[in-house]
Amino acid sequence: MDPVDDDAAPAADARRQLGLIAAAVVLVLSCWFAASAVAPTLRAEWGITSLQATLLTVAVQLGFVAGAVTSAAVNLADRFPAHRVAGLSALLAALTTAAVAGLVDSLGPAVVLRFATGVALAGVYPVAMKLMTSWFDRGRGFALGVLIGALTLGSALPQLVSGLPTLPWRGVLAVSATLAAVGGGLLLALVRLGPHARPAPPLEPRFVLTLFRDRGPLLANLGYFGHMWELYAMWTWVPAFLIASVAARSGVELGRTTVGVTAFVVIGVAGAAGCLAAGRLGDRLGRARVAGWAMRGSATCCVLAALVFAAPLWLVVPVLLLWGITVIADSGLFSSCVADVVDPRYVGTALTTQTAVGFLLTVLTINAVPVVVDLAGWRVAVALLALGPLAGAVAMQRLDVLLRTPEPVGDAGRPARPVDTPERHRDPGSEPGSR
Repeated sequence: MDPVDDDAAPAADARRQLGLIAAAVVLVLSCWFAASAVAPTLRAEWGITSLQATLLTVAVQLGFVAGAVTSAAVNLADRFPAHRVAGLSALLAALTTAAVAGLVDSLGPAVVLRFATGVALAGVYPVAMKLMTSWFDRGRGFALGVLIGALTLGSALPQLVSGLPTLPWRGVLAVSATLAAVGGGLLLALVRLGPHARPAPPLEPRFVLTLFRDRGPLLANLGYFGHMWELYAMWTWVPAFLIASVAARSGVELGRTTVGVTAFVVIGVAGAAGCLAAGRLGDRLGRARVAGWAMRGSATCCVLAALVFAAPLWLVVPVLLLWGITVIADSGLFSSCVADVVDPRYVGTALTTQTAVGFLLTVLTINAVPVVVDLAGWRVAVALLALGPLAGAVAMQRLDVLLRTPEPVGDAGRPARPVDTPERHRDPGSEPGSR
């Protein structure tokens, strides 16, 4: 019999958990844009305006913020088993989405239920990041890139489902609710905390203040906020941008299937590929550095999208694909940077706080885009989205310098934070799942 490799089992367990967590996130996050994907149909059936339909997306964002703030205040993701928190939250998201599909006939109740969906998702996405960090120490950038890629695919999935010409809007939401329920079952039945999980810490509401006082967490958060300024506005409005661009050039309205499939490929497929590539590069070259590169790339795409508006599709679609790659590529790197520079006992609280503030910012930009479109047109609206990633790139450049500067050795005999070097990421023992 061959000798047993002591490291093989942990590595295999980590890869298995990586796959399970990512699969669950794809399924559950299909609830996020489920109502937004069918908004054109709801405008016609319910007699609501485009601005009113935007509330279906904004309600989820605000619900997420409310849930995340509450979770951070009580250190929920760190004081209770993360897989159970995520699994039960996923089932709640499935229930509220199914209620919209089966019970709602007007905007008001739909907005309330979408808010509740956002609250539930605050117990899934940040907590899933906490779960992932419990399985990966080195190689964490790639692991979180896989997770954000899963979030991207899940968020884009309703666009693909809504593109099915024979499926009514209630069917689209029912499919999303079913997928979320399956994802919740996976989290409860098969996902577990990893070997890097810390014992439940004491309740410490004031820990949140350190995230905006200490230089390392502050810079990582500022980079993330610049990223969020652009991300969800792009994801929400890229189908409308595509429709308007074609109409401005030729007066032709794109079909539902064409818009749905194109949006899914731009947001989901291209975005997931960007997450995986940036996660791998971040582990090798430095996470803050690669995040800064991605932000410069996405800012450039904002300007390019403005320039190609009303151009032929063969020019518009490649720009949108590049934008889809760069706009999300850095997301997992921000989470990894935060996990590297905060007290490891409160990683879940730090990630939840980061996402809470970031998603609150998305409410502003999601609502601002149609206003700017009405006032100045699509070109100005998408170009203004570049302001966030440009500011975030500056913060990540400064964080990169900070992480590469050794600190004095503290009382515990080691630096207070890791020095982020290529050599650290290329350590032979840094394979996913190694201890």
